[in-house]
Amino acid sequence: MGESVQTDIDPRTLIGRKAFDREGAKIGTVDEVYLDDATGEPEWAAVRTGLFSRDVFVPLEPSEVIGDTLRVPYDRALIKNAPDFGVGRHLSPEQELQLYHHYGLDVTGG
Repeated sequence: MGESVQTDIDPRTLIGRKAFDREGAKIGTVDEVYLDDATGEPEWAAVRTGLFSRDVFVPLEPSEVIGDTLRVPYDRALIKNAPDFGVGRHLSPEQELQLYHHYGLDVTGG
C-alpha cells in the first residue's frame, strides 16, 4: 500500500506531457520514452528542454504522473547535467549505467 510505482504507464500517453522538477519548475516536454530491454517497461523519458535546447534523460521511476504532467523528483541542476546521449537511438547498458549513477539510483532495483 502507498506504492507510487506506476508500471502500468502506457509510454504513448507520456509523450507530449509537460515535465517538472521537484520544486515544480518546468523542465520541458516529454519527447520520447525508452523501455527496459529485459522487462519492456517504460524506464527513461527524454525531455525536450527549451532552456537547455536539448533532450535530457530522466528516470520514470521514481517520477510520477500527476494529472497531465510528469513530476521528476530531482533538482533542475541535476537534470540539466544528465549525460547527453542524443535521442532516437537505443540506450546501451553502459549509457543506462551512467544515468543510474548520475541520479544516484540503485542499479539492481527495478
